[in-house]
Amino acid sequence: MKDKKDKLTLRQLEIFLNVVKEGHLTNVAKAMRLSQSAISMAIKELEKILGNPLFDRINKKLVLNEMGRAFEKEVNPILKKINDIEYEFKNTVNKGMVRVGASTTIVDYLMPPIICSYMDSYPDVKVALKEGNTQTIVNLIKEGELDVAFIEGVVNDTDIIKSIVGVDELVVVTTDETLNQECFIDTLQDRKWVLREEGSGTREVFLEYIKDKVKHINIFLELGHTESIKSLLLNHQCLTCISKIAVTSEIETKKLIQVPLRNFECKRYFYMIYHKDKYRSELFDKFVAFTQTMMQEMIDEKK
Repeated sequence: MKDKKDKLTLRQLEIFLNVVKEGHLTNVAKAMRLSQSAISMAIKELEKILGNPLFDRINKKLVLNEMGRAFEKEVNPILKKINDIEYEFKNTVNKGMVRVGASTTIVDYLMPPIICSYMDSYPDVKVALKEGNTQTIVNLIKEGELDVAFIEGVVNDTDIIKSIVGVDELVVVTTDETLNQECFIDTLQDRKWVLREEGSGTREVFLEYIKDKVKHINIFLELGHTESIKSLLLNHQCLTCISKIAVTSEIETKKLIQVPLRNFECKRYFYMIYHKDKYRSELFDKFVAFTQTMMQEMIDEKK
């Protein structure tokens, strides 16, 4: 079994190609700011690893032999590609991949057009989108599996940096036409409520908001997705508290009724979050700025 040291290095390949170009170790040493002995050592080590000499030593000049010419033909385009990649990533912020997370309401109603617009503007940037409830997304940020995320729940964690990107309104909706008259939330506490699962930002904000207004809430069913709740409501006379962004069209077309509650103004923030130790590259900052601006515009349009 070969020792791990017996591996080709990029430095060896770079030295090899420079020797091929110059022919004399002295010139290469000067150009690369290395000693002549270091250049000679690198070539000898390279030949040792490959098990064959690559140069003929003719008239104090290194000339490629048959093996050397074949090796140079393979290596030259590889090193050129590596140099091109290095140049591109050093000189552009519009190339790479951003791993983005979003909690359910945001991923369903805000993120898709934002990501499509961004990738249309910057086709060499790929965006990988991960969906989950607020707690799931926070955990992925903490584990380093996401670069940035957008959530609707509250997070208080010293590892997480957060900033507000928008304000969302939660509304109570149903298909029960008897509830189109003004009332208080406590008069509805015994009716059948369908809420998101534990860990959902929407659920946590709603229950926190009503804890001093009701003695209890009759949670009839818990579902993991906003669209599932909407589908259930359209076929059964239940109630839910949901982001107004998610039901704007259904309220406008009167498929759902927004219950006119007195003294009920349940709002929450949308947050952008990332790990405190995350390196904020130019690509990261550029994507974040683009997303924040477009998200705020979309939220304002839906009000």
